[in-house]
Amino acid sequence: QVQVVESGGGSVQPGESLRLSCTASGTMFSYYAVGWYRQAPGRQRELVALNTRSGQTNYGDFVKGRFTFSRDNQKNTVVLQMNGLQPEDTAVYYCYVRWDTDYWGQGSQVTVAS
Repeated sequence: QVQVVESGGGSVQPGESLRLSCTASGTMFSYYAVGWYRQAPGRQRELVALNTRSGQTNYGDFVKGRFTFSRDNQKNTVVLQMNGLQPEDTAVYYCYVRWDTDYWGQGSQVTVAS
């Protein structure tokens, strides 16, 4: 069982930045695939960024260089730095871990509005 805990999120104006953090339990963290998904009202959950155990990070097409994913295997932590946020980025953001099964964080609300 992996516990996934998120922090960060909030409300910002267009063009501003936010940082999401996620910590996952377990001694095998470096072997996890870890990433972020988001879900806006009335829409399906979509990939934001996913980092595999090979080290590759895949981003959703909408990211367009605005978001940066990083992970620290020593601290069992991943961070999503989001710059240039726009109203269409408003969603609940979920940290995701894939190990023996899929694990999800509790969700963090990100609201972008002027």
